Amino acid sequence: MTTLEKAKLWLTDTFDEETKNTVQQWIDSGSDELEDSFYRELEFGTGGMRGIMGVGTNRLNKYTLGQATQGLANYLHTKFPGEEIKVAIAYDVRNNSKEFGKMCADVLTANGIKVLLFKEHRPTPELSFTVRDKKCNAGIVLTASHNPPEYNGYKVYWNDGAQIVPPDDENIIREVYATKFDDIKFSGNDDLIEWIGEEQDKVYIDTCIENSLYQKDKKGYDNLNIVFTSIHGTTYKTVPQALKKAGFQKIDLVREQMIPSGNFPTVDSPNPEEPAALEMALDLARITNGDIVIGTDPDGDRLGIAVRNLDGEMQLLNGNQCNMILTYYILDQWKKAGRITGKEFIGSTIVTSDVFYDVAAKFGVECKVGLTGFKWIGKMIRDNEGKEKFVCGGEESFGFMTGDFVRDKDSCGSILLACEIAAWCKANGRTMYQYMIEIYKEIGMYHEGLINVVKKGRTGAEEIKQMMTDFRENPPKEIAGSKVAEVKDFQEQTSLNLSDNKKSVMDGIPKSNVLIYYTEDGTKVCVRPSGTEPKIKFYVSVKDSIASEQDFKEKLVILDQKINQVKADLKL
Repeated sequence: MTTLEKAKLWLTDTFDEETKNTVQQWIDSGSDELEDSFYRELEFGTGGMRGIMGVGTNRLNKYTLGQATQGLANYLHTKFPGEEIKVAIAYDVRNNSKEFGKMCADVLTANGIKVLLFKEHRPTPELSFTVRDKKCNAGIVLTASHNPPEYNGYKVYWNDGAQIVPPDDENIIREVYATKFDDIKFSGNDDLIEWIGEEQDKVYIDTCIENSLYQKDKKGYDNLNIVFTSIHGTTYKTVPQALKKAGFQKIDLVREQMIPSGNFPTVDSPNPEEPAALEMALDLARITNGDIVIGTDPDGDRLGIAVRNLDGEMQLLNGNQCNMILTYYILDQWKKAGRITGKEFIGSTIVTSDVFYDVAAKFGVECKVGLTGFKWIGKMIRDNEGKEKFVCGGEESFGFMTGDFVRDKDSCGSILLACEIAAWCKANGRTMYQYMIEIYKEIGMYHEGLINVVKKGRTGAEEIKQMMTDFRENPPKEIAGSKVAEVKDFQEQTSLNLSDNKKSVMDGIPKSNVLIYYTEDGTKVCVRPSGTEPKIKFYVSVKDSIASEQDFKEKLVILDQKINQVKADLKL
């Protein structure tokens, strides 16, 4: 079917007048919008979907969201026959999120499903928590994480509070694609909606405090200067409330950014991975003599942390550094409390630094590794319940969770933990940055870099596909002066040892379009297309050993140069 033929289907009475008028106008004017809006169906992937809001099959709108929700409703009735089915729905601050949330609720209630709907925007991890706490069959959150303002998205959670994984994800996808637009039931039943809000915040925050803090005497809590920004996102209520309730007293908020807004007016990108997004918070920290700066993304699952470096300047930690500090501290506390029995594990992902293998080995726990995305860490927890105890988990893209009360990355619990560590460090005459260096001295220094190559639109998607083909068929022989020793291909599920040219099969990890190169000196380069943005990503990790803070400063320069050399060698 041609793009024009697909567009003309949206001129039928299944669609509202505004939608039909927009499509007809594009057809009459020969607008380029028609091609990009209809050339494909917006993909409902293994966790949900994300896209630009607007009219068309390749856009997020009432009809594409309705199709997804109708497909989910159909599957829930198949999976839980004869049961009262409950679904929790949350949404972030993005434009149209509240309306989309109510529309999804209407589709579910029109199908006889009870809905627990948040009255206002709430963080994604609170939705994950609520699914478990309220014993729901599933959950939905409307969010596009840190994408630009024109985006929105839709994620589905299962009854364990984690994002859907096989086989449920594949079964839901089949139901979604089998649903026609005129099959969608939009006429909801408000009698099946239970509105939730502040009372659920209290339960969630109390559980975060209970599961994330270790210092019973709260030493240093009252002397830590915290600067926090929600970057216009959902945590403007929950995080300040949690910090105060936990006992932290010096909390300065970036007031201009505590106003929720889907337009994110004070930043180019509401992504705490980027230093620019935290610039206003860093400016405030210079005035207040802040010890730690923290920012969260719009749906409140990721966090960015800046602390004072060896020169006394505020410096943003990367996701691997932040998670390493949090993981090491938790395991150290567990060891001191005698809680490590050898049946514990931490969770990580294939694109995350291998430093977590070393941290796990240091404390005698296992490091389990899955594909990119917290859904796979959630699956680890479910698969090992009753056999092994999950301690904590993280991935390089600024996501972390403590314990298993939330089954997704959780900025609230992670922020509480990070502030306790910063307070404990300050009370003992050092900084969190110095604590990080002490860990590196013990287990080896890892340094990471992320290179994003943006390729937009239809042609961009084809370019990314070709780049992956080229890297797969013509892998580099040498990177940054070191020979490539191993190539892992997660699409083919094989590992190629280049010393003897032998391939082995990799078990336990599902197929994914990801390549990893390891060199003889321990450099790791991971290549993968983004599942949510028009990007191909290159994750680079290099390592060395250090003996002192001065050694750290010198090696940092050398390792930065090495990452730049990797970039040059791969022609990025």
